[in-house]
Amino acid sequence: MDFGSILSNTAVYLFSPVTIAYALAATGLAMHFGYAGLLNFGMAAFMAIGGYGYAISVLSFGLPWWLGMLIGLAGGALFAVLLGIPTLRLRADYLAIATIAAGEIVRLLFTTQLFDEWTNSADGLAQYNGGFRDANPFPQGTYGFGPWTYSADDLWNRVFGVILLALSILLVWSLMRSPWGRVLKGIREDEDAVRSLGKNVFAYKMQALVVGGVVGAAGGIVFVLPSAVVPGSYTTSLTFFLWTILLLGGAATVFGPTLGAVLFWVVFAFLANLLPSMAKAGYLPMSDSQASTLVFVFVGIALMLLVIFRPQGILGDKREMTFVK
Repeated sequence: MDFGSILSNTAVYLFSPVTIAYALAATGLAMHFGYAGLLNFGMAAFMAIGGYGYAISVLSFGLPWWLGMLIGLAGGALFAVLLGIPTLRLRADYLAIATIAAGEIVRLLFTTQLFDEWTNSADGLAQYNGGFRDANPFPQGTYGFGPWTYSADDLWNRVFGVILLALSILLVWSLMRSPWGRVLKGIREDEDAVRSLGKNVFAYKMQALVVGGVVGAAGGIVFVLPSAVVPGSYTTSLTFFLWTILLLGGAATVFGPTLGAVLFWVVFAFLANLLPSMAKAGYLPMSDSQASTLVFVFVGIALMLLVIFRPQGILGDKREMTFVK
């Protein structure tokens, strides 16, 4: 087995657009679940709306890239309002079911022929990043070293994603240190007690859903910067990956989602490269394609072990937040 190639392919995910995008989306999910107690299983929909909002604005309406991104973020906020009005008064388990359904509805709407003129249905959208790349502040050339060697456009994708991630982390940190954040944590622990103090619990939940939705939409934009928007990317597996990342780093933490995203994708990439190589070398009694599928089995087992033995995550405080109350 070529361990040099395996480690090199794994190291790429330490600083990749995918890792940054998932960190952003998991930060939005931390706002929903970690701080507001909203059991949202539809974060894939927010990412899809962010990515499609940006791409459609540029391709169909000829808007500047920065305005297209703002529209993508506004789309995430609008979807949060539309989703929250009928669902935020539901109990946690019913809310989870409703958000799963909402996520699938959004994905299927982007694949239907009805909106083919704007979404290109199942084929997705591409060639919308010309304006974004024209704004690249880095001169053409090669940057970095080893597995972290990038073209100017690749570096710009990553730097822009890190900037959005840093701004999102700063936003969440600031909000959670404010009186608004303390009320939100109170709602997570006992919303009836907060309601008895005269606070509008529904309004606070809606605000948290909107903020987390905008951050999730930002993750969707970073997710599509390198290549194309493909509706098949927004299946429920994306949402469950996000939940694994969130629980791994710590649901009620500011930096937990970022740490969880890095650890998740490094381990995932390592296993995705190692297991097929072991199968080819005869160390596993299966084909390399079967070994690739085995990675998802390990992800599921890891999620179960996290919930059982470390529900608060790596950075979490068990006294403040656990997955099962």
